[in-house]
Amino acid sequence: MSIGIGIVGVGMISNFHAKAIADSANGRLVGCYNRSSERAQQFAAAHNCQVYGSLEDMLADPEISAVAICTPSGAHLEPALAAAQAGKHVIVEKPLEVTPEKCDQIIDACAQANVKLAVTFQSRFHRSSQLMKAAVDEGRFGKITMGDTYVKWFRSQEYYDSGAWRGTWALDGGGALMNQAIHSVDLLLWLMGPVQRVSAMMGTMTHERIEVEDIVVANVQFENGALGVIEATTTAFPGALKRVEIAGNKGSAVLEEEDIKQWQFADETADDAAIRESMSGQTQTGGGAADPAAIGHHGHTEVFNDFLEAIEHDREPLINGPEGRRSVEVICAIYESARSGQTVTL
Repeated sequence: MSIGIGIVGVGMISNFHAKAIADSANGRLVGCYNRSSERAQQFAAAHNCQVYGSLEDMLADPEISAVAICTPSGAHLEPALAAAQAGKHVIVEKPLEVTPEKCDQIIDACAQANVKLAVTFQSRFHRSSQLMKAAVDEGRFGKITMGDTYVKWFRSQEYYDSGAWRGTWALDGGGALMNQAIHSVDLLLWLMGPVQRVSAMMGTMTHERIEVEDIVVANVQFENGALGVIEATTTAFPGALKRVEIAGNKGSAVLEEEDIKQWQFADETADDAAIRESMSGQTQTGGGAADPAAIGHHGHTEVFNDFLEAIEHDREPLINGPEGRRSVEVICAIYESARSGQTVTL
């Protein structure tokens, strides 16, 4: 059976959702809703779906079983709550929302309505990420001592000027960290486990007319005792692929977008040489480092396949509401630390 999906919000990322739905095993794009009907008409023509005059009209359509939310980050709450109350399953473009409290409202609403909730952190589905996670779970790093992520990207002033919501606390929820680096923060937490405390500094150094940071550095202590650094910026011309690094007393590994750049363990296995050889040159795009549209939709397709399978088999999606909330909580703690100059305990 195919599962009918409606998209709310037709900004840039909605096109990746539409392509992912088209490539998914059993999803079908039925229609879209956007506050600007002209943009909705353009999106519908491009993706061969219908336009709804209101969110209520979309949610009233029995053809639609699930809703994909692609509105600005700080405008996820309202459509998510409405969709859940209408009995529709919900998949939300990252971040789930821009505060832990708003995330909790979405999680609670979906739980009360007994509908599935998924968040699009597609980097977890990359083969390289899965190999890294397996190595952590198998204890191959020994005692893990460090976990770091670096997102040194570039965004022009025109990028921030292109939408009134960009660069605002209310609708963007933050800058380089909340908008660009959240995928890396999610990966780091997935690999390293929960964060205990953070100490951070941030600033706005090269962009004008934005409220949010374009550079931030945080020191992190994880619950397992390991230390780490989270760096994010949109001021690093020409932009580099995002990196996640894990180190322990028995191994080190470095992930760069979809490539594995380092893979060394004290206890070498038969597969390690093949992993080192096969997992270089996997990244086929710019990874969004300089151009936000320079990403593939293959990761989104995997997220949608998991979400639709979860609906069909009545199980939790792999990246459910609580999983989607974790990175938002850590990022908000980093912002709090940077503003106050104090170490923040989670």
